Amino acid sequence: MASRPVFVAIGESTHLVEEVPIDFHWNPGFAPIQKKKNVVALHEAALKKGMTPLLEVSTKSDEKLGQRLSAFNLKIATPLGEISIESAYQGSKVFRDGGPYTDIYKMDSWSAKKDERLKNSGPLTGFDFFGQKWPLIPKTAFYDWLYLSALEPHQEFLKRLFNYHGFTDIEFNPEKSINCQARTCALLVSLIKLDALNLALRSQSDFIAMVASDSFNQAHSAELRQHVLL
Repeated sequence: MASRPVFVAIGESTHLVEEVPIDFHWNPGFAPIQKKKNVVALHEAALKKGMTPLLEVSTKSDEKLGQRLSAFNLKIATPLGEISIESAYQGSKVFRDGGPYTDIYKMDSWSAKKDERLKNSGPLTGFDFFGQKWPLIPKTAFYDWLYLSALEPHQEFLKRLFNYHGFTDIEFNPEKSINCQARTCALLVSLIKLDALNLALRSQSDFIAMVASDSFNQAHSAELRQHVLL
């Protein structure tokens, strides 16, 4: 058995995203077909709890929309042209002993994620995206900002997401990772429901105050809930 979250857009200013853990039978193996079996198993288990339809947001999704919204495929406009969210995120990391390694911006998503410098430069200390510096706390703020900034120009198209009860990412293990593209999709839907996406993206301080607040992180660890807004 395994447990993975379904992320649901709540659409309330004090409660944007609900994380619902779902237990299901896990199919071991790294082959794409095994991961797709796990998506089906997760969604079937969620259906028994009345959670349907769901959109898998990853390269393993059976729906083109879910594949397109993967951080490996989604691109953001930058002074260097369009680059993937994955490459933008990895290339902006600043470590105690190096970074940001901006040459990663020009890599494909897979190469960007596997760059050895990301493992050999000491602890992560923050992010630097074309001169805009982001702190480590709140933990998901920079990733969420990148993702939502890339999606913001497509709000009409993204209203298709309103058709889904929730969002999943079979690659995301909450015990090992922090950022999750499925959760950010739920966050996007909540902000659009509140007509607050443009306001949230107006500035870094507005974004942190609206999106990365303690109320947003209430479903996550107690550690996150204790942080004071910057």
